[in-house]
Amino acid sequence: MDETTRIPVGGDRPYEVLVGRDLLGTLPGLVDGAARAAVLYAPPLKPHADAVGETLAAAGVRPLLVDVPDAEAGKSMDVAAHCWDQLGAAGFTRTDVVVGVGGGAVTDLAGFVAACWLRGVRWVPVSTSLLGMVDAAVGGKTGVNTAAGKNLVGAFHPPAGVLCDLATLDSLPPTDLVAGLAEVVKCGFIADPAILDVVERDPAAAADPATPALRELVERAIKVKSQVVSADLRESGLREILNYGHTLAHAIEKVEGYAWRHGHAVSVGLVYAAALGALAGRLDTGTAARHRAVLTALGLPVSYRADAWPDLLATMRVDKKARGATLRFVVLDGLATPSILDGPPDELLLSAYQEVAS
Repeated sequence: MDETTRIPVGGDRPYEVLVGRDLLGTLPGLVDGAARAAVLYAPPLKPHADAVGETLAAAGVRPLLVDVPDAEAGKSMDVAAHCWDQLGAAGFTRTDVVVGVGGGAVTDLAGFVAACWLRGVRWVPVSTSLLGMVDAAVGGKTGVNTAAGKNLVGAFHPPAGVLCDLATLDSLPPTDLVAGLAEVVKCGFIADPAILDVVERDPAAAADPATPALRELVERAIKVKSQVVSADLRESGLREILNYGHTLAHAIEKVEGYAWRHGHAVSVGLVYAAALGALAGRLDTGTAARHRAVLTALGLPVSYRADAWPDLLATMRVDKKARGATLRFVVLDGLATPSILDGPPDELLLSAYQEVAS
């Protein structure tokens, strides 16, 4: 039997992230006391949702399966309102639970639905994508997208527990799995350089769900995030480092109408943040160049359209880290030494973008 790794997340409402294979049997323990469970899922994941529903039903919890649009299309107020209507019609109470089955978008939505229903009910992400496992499912950040930008509406609402079943990665399209590795690489640069060593040693093994290398990467990335969010749930300070590369990444996603994969945008954003740090005199050129090399070895994009800069800059000005009219970027002062760059001049921002412009 596959061994399950339990990674604790601290704070006011501590919980565990379970990493392993065939973990559905642990779900009933996380929803104990619930009469009903709303299982949110996108249509391509109906078999997974059915399995979750059967597991809950066998434990005496009545499942309510709610299908939502796939990917970022599901992260809207209209979809959230539809889910709340379903909960109301089914008579969901404070002791009931919401389960999100899918990648980062579904778990973001499920957590937001749970955070708002009766001002907060339990929820459990059952993550089926690499991106969801190492990023969206851990940390209690929930939210939806609006016309103004990505994730600007949301709530901090820690889950009751997180299930990262590595078996679901076996059927994940390779492009989606590799995209999720961008968040893993980010964790390597901001906190755990051993992640970079694993990728550089064998990029193919790093992208293969059957290898010990990928499991090690998943567990290391989750540990980085769990340590950060345990100390700073509400992003009042330390947690900002998890946004390394994300200021430009979120702008790219918005300009693309959320058609780009999040991990692809993060990959470009990481190279941009490294260039910005180097040009600002904060980061050595060798570590900056390592960003491009590691991401390229995995087959991730490291450039974006040159003509998009005006739109990207305008979008970045409403980034969550901005303070008034001042743009703020997470940069590195060295490997695994993140810090904040406040108010860089537009000329510097453009110079850094020219290093990723295609």
